[in-house]
This record gives sequence, structure tokens and C-alpha cells, in this order.
Amino acid sequence: STTTHLSEEEKAELRRVSYQEHSQKAEALHNIDQLLRAFLSYERDVEYVLQDGRVIIVDQFTGRLMPGRRFSDGLHEALEAKENVEIRSETQTLATITIQNYFRMYSKLSGMTGTAETEADEFESIYGLDVFVAPTNVPVVRQDYNDQVYRTRREKYNAIMTEIQRLHSMDQPVLVGTVSVDVSELLSKLLKARKIPHSVLNAKHHKQEAEIISRAGQRGAVTIATNMAGRGTDIKLAEAIKEVTDQNGNTVPGGLFVIGTARHESRRIDRQLCGRSGRQGDQGGSRFYLSLEDDLFRLFASEKLIDFMKRSGGETEGEPIEHSLLTKAIQKAQKRVEEYNFGIRKHLLEYDDVVNRQRE
Repeated sequence: STTTHLSEEEKAELRRVSYQEHSQKAEALHNIDQLLRAFLSYERDVEYVLQDGRVIIVDQFTGRLMPGRRFSDGLHEALEAKENVEIRSETQTLATITIQNYFRMYSKLSGMTGTAETEADEFESIYGLDVFVAPTNVPVVRQDYNDQVYRTRREKYNAIMTEIQRLHSMDQPVLVGTVSVDVSELLSKLLKARKIPHSVLNAKHHKQEAEIISRAGQRGAVTIATNMAGRGTDIKLAEAIKEVTDQNGNTVPGGLFVIGTARHESRRIDRQLCGRSGRQGDQGGSRFYLSLEDDLFRLFASEKLIDFMKRSGGETEGEPIEHSLLTKAIQKAQKRVEEYNFGIRKHLLEYDDVVNRQRE
């Protein structure tokens, strides 16, 4: 409709009302968008936990809680609405900087970690740093076995339970690594059903962390841990379990056995988990249990490959899929995720570089 017959004051009022309506609709759309994200993409006991009526973020790489930190752009408030707890006021961001540009402010940069090798390209392209691999103090004798892949998660968890039971009956200590609080609690229920005594170390039980980890190397100990896995605390082995007796009465190498319940998006995190065992030349072993329903396969392996794998599986329920292509496919999928995540960080940094010039 035309507005020629309106006076200037009426036109100005019409404009004001239109702007107000637009801003209300834009805000409503943003809120709906964040609520959809909160309900569909964020899972309780995976990305966050509920504690004392508060939504607390869980660090996806370490499994640690991050109290005091809130998701931005109304996402945290959307999660509070989803969980029906008090909606606290939105935090206001006054300034931002990427971690990369923060570290570039130092005149000298160096660091040390057991798992830098897989990220060598990123260190080189972002910081201009070379990665040098120092040999271990004592040769590593830990045995890293091939992954066992099953068709379904249910079959995978059953196989994990059977293996824990076997190792526990030999008095060999076991550390079970999980990628979320949720999975660690599910495994705990399954172990309780089988009456296997165990400890759980996740973001909800981090207060007892040092105590749980100090006992994890004792005879027959079973410890379930999210990715933090007591990092920074060595798991001391009881002398008696450096060699154990199997079901046939034979003496076999013992030590801490690490079971991975899924491959993490980042190979670095998997290596950190395996590296909890076989320290300073100790005996030990590790094996990862996967299923074609795991996120890594679902999101990053081709459907053709998954169909082929399903056909390669044994006819019997619970039989693992044995195929030489598997290990390559898993590594390819992990590399694809790593490259994808690196791409995101690189683009974020390119945008931040523009802002950085303004900052300086």
C-alpha cells in the first residue's frame, strides 16, 4: 500500500513500528534457532552436565568440567530452558582473541607433549614451529592390538564386558577409556550387572581423581574413565601383576590393559589413552572396540564402505568384522575429521588476523 497520503510524523511512526516488529521477529528466530540446537545437538552428560541446578560445560577433549564458563549467543540459556532450571542472565562478550593469536604475542614459543607428532603440520603452518620426536627413556614394550569392529553398539559393549571379565579373572588391572560421561555410566551399569567391582572417573567424580588413579594399577582393578583418564598422575603398577596367569595356567605378560570404547575424532587423544599403559618400560596392552554405529563411522566413512563391512561381518551375532581395509578406513576417517577441524581453526584464525591488525 502507498504511504503518500501520510504526514511525515505518521511515516516516522510507521517506520519505528516496522523496525520494532523486525527486531522482535529476528530475536524470536534467533531464540528458536538456539533452542533447536540445545534440544537436538547438545546432549546431557556429553556436552554438559547438570549440577546443583546449573548447566555446566564439559570439555570434549579432557572430560573435565568448566564451571564459570557459559556458551555464548543465548545457547546456555536455551540449555537451561531445556533442563527446566533457573535461566541466568546472558554473559556479554567485551573482547575476543583466538588462542593462536594469543600465543603469537610471545616472543618465544616451545612446548612438550607425548602426542605432538600427529599435529606437526598445524604447528608448522600456524606457529612456524618444528616438531622434534625425542626417543623414550626406556623402550616401549606395550602391545597395541588391532581394533575389534562390530556391527552394532550392543555387540561392541557385550564384547567389552567379556574382555573385562577375562582380564579381571586373571587379576590384570584394566583402564576403560570412554568419550563421554554418558558411556562411562552405561558401562558402569553393565559391570554392576555382572558383579565386577570397579571405579568410575568422570566429570561428575573428579574430586576422587588422584585416589582412583592411584589404585588403578592394583591387582584386578577395573577403572572406567573419560578422556581425562587421570592425566598428570602416573598409574603405579603393583609388582605382582607385571606377569599374570591365564585361564590355561600359562604365565603371560601382564601390566595395565587399556580398552578404548570408541576411536576419538583426534588420534592424539587415542594415543594419550594408550600411553597410560606401558610407561617406563612396563608391560601392558591396549585395544580399541568399535562399531559401525559409532559417530566416527556414521559421519566420516562412506556408505559404500559401511555396507561392505556389514557384509564382511561374521554370520554369528557378536562376531567381530575382520578385514584388512578396516584399520586404513578408521585412520582415513580420523584424518578427515582432523583436517576438517584444522580447516575450521585456520579459517577462524584468518578472520581473527584481520581483527588483530585493528587490535594492534
